[in-house]
Amino acid sequence: MATAISFGIAAFASLFAIVDPFAALPVFLALTGHETHASRALVARRAALTVFAVLSVFALCGHLLFRFFGISIAGFKIAGGILLLGVALDMMRAQMSATKTTPGEEQDAAEKGDVGLVPVGIPLLSGPGAIASSMLLSARADSVLAKVSLYGAIAVVALVCFLVLRSATAIGAVLGRTGMNVINRVMGLILASVAVEFFLDGVRLAFPRLA
Repeated sequence: MATAISFGIAAFASLFAIVDPFAALPVFLALTGHETHASRALVARRAALTVFAVLSVFALCGHLLFRFFGISIAGFKIAGGILLLGVALDMMRAQMSATKTTPGEEQDAAEKGDVGLVPVGIPLLSGPGAIASSMLLSARADSVLAKVSLYGAIAVVALVCFLVLRSATAIGAVLGRTGMNVINRVMGLILASVAVEFFLDGVRLAFPRLA
C-alpha cells in the first residue's frame, strides 16, 4: 500500500509538471476573454474532463499501442524522455512548447468556439508530452494498486486544472506574468528531472549490463 501511495504521489508530480495548467492561463484568458464567469467555468470543466479522459485512455491502452506498433518499452521510455526534456527546456525558458499548441491552432479554435476541448483540453494541457508521461507511468505501474494510484493521480491533476482555469482571472491578477513564469520554470526543472529518469530507465532496459 505504501509503495502504491508513493507511486501515486510521484505520478501526480510528474503529470502536473507536464500538464502545467498555469502555463495555459494566458491562452485560456485570451480565448475566453469575452465570456462570462459562468461560461469560463463551463469551458474549464470541459478542459478538465478532456484531460482526465485523454490521459486515462492512453494510460489504459498504452500497452496495446506498444504491441500494435511493435514498440519496446525501453525504446518508448528513451523517446519519451527526450520529448519531455525538450518540453522542460522550453518551460525553463518561460516559452510555450510547440508540442503543446501553435498560434495557428489557437486561432482556428477561437473561430470554432469550443476551446474547452481544443486547444485547451488537448493539446495545450494533455498534449504529446502528457500522453507520453501517462503511458510511461502506466508501464511502470507493476500492480493493481499502482494502477489505481495512477488513475487517482490523473483525476487529481484534472481537478487541479479545473480549479486553476476557473480562477484564471484572479490567479493572473495575483501572480502576474512574472509570477507565472517563475512557476513554469520550477515546473520545467521538475519535468526535466522526470525526463532524465525516464531516459535512464529506458537505457537500463535496453542495455541491462549497464545497470
